[in-house]
Amino acid sequence: MSDTISFRQEIANLLYASEGEPLNTCIQCGTCSGTCPVAPYMDYTPRQIIALINQGKKEEVLQSNTFWYCASCYHCTVRCPQDINITDLMYALKRYSIWKGQHKEGLIGPTFSEAFVKMIVRGGRSFEPVLAPSYIFSFGMRELLLEVQGATELLLKGRLPLLPPRIKRLDNFKRMLGRIIPMGGLE
Repeated sequence: MSDTISFRQEIANLLYASEGEPLNTCIQCGTCSGTCPVAPYMDYTPRQIIALINQGKKEEVLQSNTFWYCASCYHCTVRCPQDINITDLMYALKRYSIWKGQHKEGLIGPTFSEAFVKMIVRGGRSFEPVLAPSYIFSFGMRELLLEVQGATELLLKGRLPLLPPRIKRLDNFKRMLGRIIPMGGLE
């Protein structure tokens, strides 16, 4: 018997605590894909992603943009006749993709997500000026200038602090996070 588990089983394990075995209950009806507002922009529809996972097509799944384009609107989850939380599956695939360091090149989502998690681990709170460089340079010049203008206005009105806020008892927070998520390379 092999000690390694399949890609399908790895994804199923990520979902098991909250959902049981959703990959086994999918009937491939396509309701999720038909109700998804961003499906036209995805490499594969949510239904196709589930089928690819069940087939063990790890590379195709991880190189797709599907879970990064997910709008987290929960249309798919609400309408699924099998009560599968497809949005949770998309979040699980994002986590897995970052954890394994495998995702399509040129996507903003992985870089932004990694920067966000690192910021939370270091200071316990979000701070927009630290997050902005992870995505702002992918915009065109006009959008970049609009972002800078908006940030300047917020700064002048005192709505954007100069220094990142920190939480009390940061060491306790970091210990708690260390029990929940793998911390390798985040500190």
